[in-house]
Amino acid sequence: MADGWVSQIRKGVVEVAVLGLLAGEPRYGSQLVDDLAAHPALAITPGTVYPLLARLRKAGLVESSWRESPVGPPRKYYTLTGVGREVLADMAATWRSVDAAITTILKDPS
Repeated sequence: MADGWVSQIRKGVVEVAVLGLLAGEPRYGSQLVDDLAAHPALAITPGTVYPLLARLRKAGLVESSWRESPVGPPRKYYTLTGVGREVLADMAATWRSVDAAITTILKDPS
């Protein structure tokens, strides 16, 4: 049961994390995988990140463009759109609110 619960939590927070990473400089897919892997609780595979990016693009939250790479073929870079920045701001506010509530509850489980 715990594995399913962990999976559900990760699904939601990985989307917020990807949008948060894209709020900085543009990134390509495998770079996002590496950036998330630096935080083991958020580590995902390319098979997870690319469908997520496609869904975010279809929703108008991110846009993509091809750029030359100094070490190989061109790469598709992703950036947040204006709408994506607004959605991320809403998600961040909600995250902070939920985090504060859960932290309070876990400190005082009575």
